[in-house]
Amino acid sequence: MRFYTTNIICLIVALGFSCSRQSDQNPPAKPMNVLFIMVDDLNDNIGLLAGHPQSLTPHIDQLGQSGTVFNQAYTNAPMCGPARAALFTGIYPHQSNNFFQEPWYRFETLAHSRTMMEHFKAEGYQVIGTGKIMHHNQKDMWTHFENEADYSPSPFDGEKQVPHPDVPKAFANIGWVDGSLGPFVNLEGRTTPDGKPLIWSTGNPKLGFKTMRYLQDHDRDPTPDEINADWTAKAIRSLAQDTSNVPFFLSVGFLRPHTPLVAPQKYFDQYPLDEIQLVSIQPHDEEDTHLTAAYQGDVFTLSMGKRMYHSIREAYGSTELGLKKWTQAYLACVAGVDDNIGEVMAALKDSGLDKNTIVVLASDHGFHMGEKDYLYKNSLWEESTRVPLIMRVPGLTIAGTQVQAPVSLIDIYPTLLDLTGLSAQTTKNQKGHPLDGSSLLPLLANPDANNWSGPKAALTVVFAGNQYKDDPSMQHYAIRTQQYRYILYNNGMEELYDHHKDPNEWHNIAEPNSHILKKMRKQLQNIVAPIELAGLKTL
Repeated sequence: MRFYTTNIICLIVALGFSCSRQSDQNPPAKPMNVLFIMVDDLNDNIGLLAGHPQSLTPHIDQLGQSGTVFNQAYTNAPMCGPARAALFTGIYPHQSNNFFQEPWYRFETLAHSRTMMEHFKAEGYQVIGTGKIMHHNQKDMWTHFENEADYSPSPFDGEKQVPHPDVPKAFANIGWVDGSLGPFVNLEGRTTPDGKPLIWSTGNPKLGFKTMRYLQDHDRDPTPDEINADWTAKAIRSLAQDTSNVPFFLSVGFLRPHTPLVAPQKYFDQYPLDEIQLVSIQPHDEEDTHLTAAYQGDVFTLSMGKRMYHSIREAYGSTELGLKKWTQAYLACVAGVDDNIGEVMAALKDSGLDKNTIVVLASDHGFHMGEKDYLYKNSLWEESTRVPLIMRVPGLTIAGTQVQAPVSLIDIYPTLLDLTGLSAQTTKNQKGHPLDGSSLLPLLANPDANNWSGPKAALTVVFAGNQYKDDPSMQHYAIRTQQYRYILYNNGMEELYDHHKDPNEWHNIAEPNSHILKKMRKQLQNIVAPIELAGLKTL
């Protein structure tokens, strides 16, 4: 179904859009619009998912209460690049060989398949975006794209970005992105250890650097996330004034709570350090896991997760204080992005477009908060793989409903095609690959439905290193059913967790002759077939 018209949505001049004359033909009834909100590195630390007892996310919670929350939604790859590529192409990493951070468009299968944005654009939608959507953006996918991903604000020494000046050296040595946390502070008179004066900046070498003025919370320049929230709200108000029948696909990507974990002081004040509660952590929990043994070669991210955990403990003198500092900063950044989301959702409601706009909120992957002595993403455990997923569809979803079936990001693309009535033909040619996911429409219509055609398990893959980059059989995989998490590493090591009895995944119950383990192996192999997993060959 295509919605062609010569009228390109006429937006205010400040947003930089153009407008042409409307066709004389009678246009069809206006179809559903789409508002897609992406949040970076957001785990279950929101009120609706109860991942942390102190999280304050009233706007995300309100969105969830007005639509459908998928309580068991999972990423297909717990790193930004492959996770977003799978989501926005609808193709599993093991089908594309896109397992890590190499740009998705360099992979033949993905290059010859339409991204979600390309497909909506080809089907007649005005496709508009800003912020971090895909990890590697291509502007020609969009009708208009405003701001590229910007991981700042960060302190700047005149030459480069540096960590927050109040972060101890042991943690700051990790770098300005992952080794930096804390509230905005007035940097007047502050210097680096070698005497270079500091200022707050936005941007990076690719985007260019801009000074961010900060004296105090009420006297400062906006952050990149705040700029994107404001731009998106203005775009919504302009779209509401459009009189054409051209629907829109509008997406905004927020960076926080991706590192560096910096935010206005007011958000840190919501979480006094001496009142911070840590997530449930079992001492020596990593001893019955196989993450370290399974990684080989040049996979830096294993060392990153362990390095961040041990460095923050060293930096602050104890594991407890280090993790409290991390948790405070993470929750502060989540609270900040929640306000950004609230601004966008308020604009949608005030404009009246909420009555004809599908809203999707998702994150690319989760993040550990110290569980299993790990402080990062890119593991196959629950903390790294579970993501928020909320969908609200006017006239379909029932407010406050929850879905317990395990689903994954791969399912969003076919769902939106079903909801908007667009063609499911998303390949550009024979080198492309059809959508791998299953439409969530039956679950949106009836959260308790048993007739959903999707798999009974959500699949996640973790990259095993450049030595295996072209071999999907040699990656590390996990599946999550309603009750179990099963992990298979490429050397045959396994983990199995029963979430009905062990929701924190403290006890690996993988026994070689277990009936459940054999069932999980078969279920995993069926999902990735015809690939024969190397890990299973060793058993």
